[in-house]
Formats: sequence, structure tokens, C-alpha cells
Amino acid sequence: MAEQHSQGNGAEPAPADFAATVERLEQLVERLESGELSLEGSLSAFEQGVRLTRDAQRRLDEAELRVRTLTEGEAGGVDLQPFDAPAAEDDGER
Repeated sequence: MAEQHSQGNGAEPAPADFAATVERLEQLVERLESGELSLEGSLSAFEQGVRLTRDAQRRLDEAELRVRTLTEGEAGGVDLQPFDAPAAEDDGER
């Protein structure tokens, strides 16, 4: 089985940031849902999507670790605070 970082099948490297990774995933989903890809093309797009999903999850896990590290209390325990997301305005949600 190919490793996540392997580029031997001509796949593009993972984007440099999380937002670009999500954007590429959205594009792949649109292509897959359009029905215009051949079976081979669909499999290739699916494989690329799996790699991008794993990369995005890894980035989220790393971000969570950084946040936990930054919120560690003085006594060494984690001082977890609930995150209150700002009220989302209608920003052209898809």
C-alpha cells in the first residue's frame, strides 16, 4: 500500500495550507459527483481525496495539540476553556 507522502502515481503534492487542502477536496468531490470521470479517473480522484483527507486530519490533530500546549495551566494540567465561535454571518455558504 502506498504511503501518504508517496507521489509515485503522478498525484499532486498536498497543498501548503489547510484551506487549500479543503478547497482541493471540494473540487475533487465536484468532479466525482459530476459523473464525467472514467472509472480509472474516479479511482484516481478518490485516492487523491483519501490522501488529502488524511493530510487535513493530521493538520487538525497538530493544531489541537498546539492549542492544548498553549492552554496548559501553571500546575502542569490542561486548562481547557470552551471555545465560543463567533456568530457566523451569511458568507455565501455553499
